[in-house]
Amino acid sequence: MRVDHQMSALLLFSVFVAVTLGITTWVSRRRQGSAEEFYAGGRLFSPMENGFAIAGDYMSAASFLGISGLIALVGYDGMLYSVGFLVAWLVVLFLVAELVRNCGRFTLADVVAARMRERPVRIAAGTSSVTVSVLYLVAQMVGAGSLVALLLGGTGEAAQAWTVVGVGVLMVIYVSLGGMRATTWIQIVKAVLLLGGTVALTTLVLLRFHGDINRLLHTAADRSGHGDAFLAPGLAYGVDWTARLEFISLGLALVLGTAGLPHILSRFYTVPTARAARRSVVWSIGLIGGFYLMTIVLGFGAAAIIGPDAVRASHASGNTAVPLLALDLGGGAGTTGGTILFAVVAAVAFATILAVVAGITLASSASVAHDLYASLRRRSGTPRSEVAVARVAAVGIGLLAIALGLLARDLNVAFLVGLAFAVAASANLPVLLYSLFWRRFTTRGAVWSVYGGLVPALVLVLLSPVVSGSPESLFPGADFQLFPLQNPGLVSIPLGFLAGWLGTVTSAEVPDEARHAETEVRSLTGAGAV
Repeated sequence: MRVDHQMSALLLFSVFVAVTLGITTWVSRRRQGSAEEFYAGGRLFSPMENGFAIAGDYMSAASFLGISGLIALVGYDGMLYSVGFLVAWLVVLFLVAELVRNCGRFTLADVVAARMRERPVRIAAGTSSVTVSVLYLVAQMVGAGSLVALLLGGTGEAAQAWTVVGVGVLMVIYVSLGGMRATTWIQIVKAVLLLGGTVALTTLVLLRFHGDINRLLHTAADRSGHGDAFLAPGLAYGVDWTARLEFISLGLALVLGTAGLPHILSRFYTVPTARAARRSVVWSIGLIGGFYLMTIVLGFGAAAIIGPDAVRASHASGNTAVPLLALDLGGGAGTTGGTILFAVVAAVAFATILAVVAGITLASSASVAHDLYASLRRRSGTPRSEVAVARVAAVGIGLLAIALGLLARDLNVAFLVGLAFAVAASANLPVLLYSLFWRRFTTRGAVWSVYGGLVPALVLVLLSPVVSGSPESLFPGADFQLFPLQNPGLVSIPLGFLAGWLGTVTSAEVPDEARHAETEVRSLTGAGAV
């Protein structure tokens, strides 16, 4: 039966790889020399296409496997991720989408540099963007290696290592050859596959309980061993004040971090106008909202049908809840339906990782070339040379991600996703909001805002129980824990805003009223936007 699972999943995954490589080859035949074509796909995507691509970028394997597994284990408290990820898009819709599209060109730094001294601001914003991207990327790479063990039975280190290498090579090919156009179409294909698979599983769960949601929830509560407490807050985050603060910190990071994720912000530049950017977000909210609602059904479905004990026995963090649920819904082990449904889930999970890493790699390579390289060279390079640097950067970032993925393949790196959101909310969001809305904001304030959020976020995680001080830590044999929370958002996000304010009020620089007025008019009306 395990061989059937492996062969079916590998066959479906190979089909996806063949289709996406075909898309990349087709796109690579088009002219990719211009920065606008490579970074933004020529700004030719429709709001619906870009909405599907944004959804594809955002719905990662952590969402598909991790959230459902967490709900299956801790019930109500596991829904924090679903709610947080979805509510975050309201911040993007109302505060970011149109304004970023009007003010920027390719990256976050474009928005900030519109009214500041470019070099220090681009270096700071580029450094932060690359840091966020690499943290997110390593988590996906390690997840790819883990999926081999979880879904295909490849428990050996060699199988996981070759999976990480294979995913890294594919993402470099996608980005360096196809740029934003190929990456966008890969995201669209992946979003359709993921939503289709999730709809099918959700429908089967609801049919199992004859559409009675109340019966589904109470069956899950009964099998959980916690009774009605499984359906109420507090099971995971209500033990003590530290757990409650952890809940607040994680919630802040999830809700505020999305608006600062580089690979999400870069999506707004692939459409022709700010109105199209807003409509893209509306499309993505509908798709993402439907998806996260379905993860709730899948999580409670796994608890009701499989049982938390069986899920935990398969994997302590619950990452196998959806595959086990698919196997049972298809007819169980040894059945054709179970084998096919299990294989579909495995293939969709792999496709999800491939698409997400491609989007993150493109965003990080754009930051390296368009922000860091261009600033250090004082803009002496031509757009064509900048694109060449971006392609080389994609290879370098791919090699770095492979190396870090191999080093971390045996570690618990689930915190990296939350850390990426926390860093984005701490370093990127404050400087973005200050640049758009604060008339007195200065270059020093921008630089301090970025580093004032980035450095504390990284330092606090190094001093947290995630890294040392407990058996579940990355380094269980060491103990240099000084910070009690696993996610630093509660402290680092206010520090980012505070540093931006402090840098501005202590700066001798006189704010450029004319440039601010120009930026304000452009952000609100689109006049002069690229």
